[in-house]
Amino acid sequence: MNKGRILLSVTGFNPQRWHELLSAERDVVLAPDGPEDPSITYAVVWKQPANILARLPNLRAVFSIGAGVDHLFNDPGLPDAPIVRVVAENLSQHMTEYVVWRVLDHHRQGTLYRNQQQKKIWHEPPQRSAADVSVGIMGLGQLGRVAANALLAIGFRVNGWGRTGRTMEGVQTFGGEAGLVPFLNATDILVVLLPLTPATRGIIDYKLLRELRRRNGIGGAVLINAGRGLLQKDADIARALEDGLLKEASLDVFELEPLPKTSPLWTHPKVFVTPHAAATSDPAHLVAPMLAQMDAFERGEPLRNVVDRQMQY
Repeated sequence: MNKGRILLSVTGFNPQRWHELLSAERDVVLAPDGPEDPSITYAVVWKQPANILARLPNLRAVFSIGAGVDHLFNDPGLPDAPIVRVVAENLSQHMTEYVVWRVLDHHRQGTLYRNQQQKKIWHEPPQRSAADVSVGIMGLGQLGRVAANALLAIGFRVNGWGRTGRTMEGVQTFGGEAGLVPFLNATDILVVLLPLTPATRGIIDYKLLRELRRRNGIGGAVLINAGRGLLQKDADIARALEDGLLKEASLDVFELEPLPKTSPLWTHPKVFVTPHAAATSDPAHLVAPMLAQMDAFERGEPLRNVVDRQMQY
């Protein structure tokens, strides 16, 4: 099978390192040659220009370089070629580090201690054990399952929720619409790792946050969103914090990014903000698996981690 060329089409960051690593084994271009380019057989993309993939008659597969693929389904010219999600140990490790860091910080009362340090207050409040706290993970995909295992190893109780209700050893799982409220009612710290689809857009709203358990050993419900910004409604989170539905929040993603300087979330004393940095796609770890998949596909092997177009993840 002819290898053909790779189209590298990304926005929002410098593609130089991706181009360098991909070019070590294949011919890479940054734009199609003419209105149609039959020489391109693969596309490696992130928020590519609309309709750019529609002009590639011999396209065999599209590789998304981020964990999310919602940007592809926003393209009106998305062709009927397999879409491959990026799955790499490095990406899972980074996300797990972020989730464990933020869960532990909320559990061990980091906000309180930082405030006490500013005021030079020497006071040790009561501290509950991890076994008394339930962390609920919305989205038990590859990233969610690795994070769940890490939290279980520390001693937290872990709940999981997803649209399909997939099970996981050691985790109390809930599924679908019927399982959502019971999941929330049993959760102290909510970790959101869902993909962005039409069914999940705006799911983290005031109504949902109201269902989280607040009578617990950490003094209130906590939200951690490291999934996609459009899963949440920023204003509803701010309202939930003011109304006491949420004790604290760690937010890595937002409805509009970069987060506008006028957003009250920047300066809210109960909010920890990071700039969509929980799990950055590193070409040094992601390019090799992409190239290996292309080689295997050309040997007649099936692609792995292919997106279900109906589910959009």
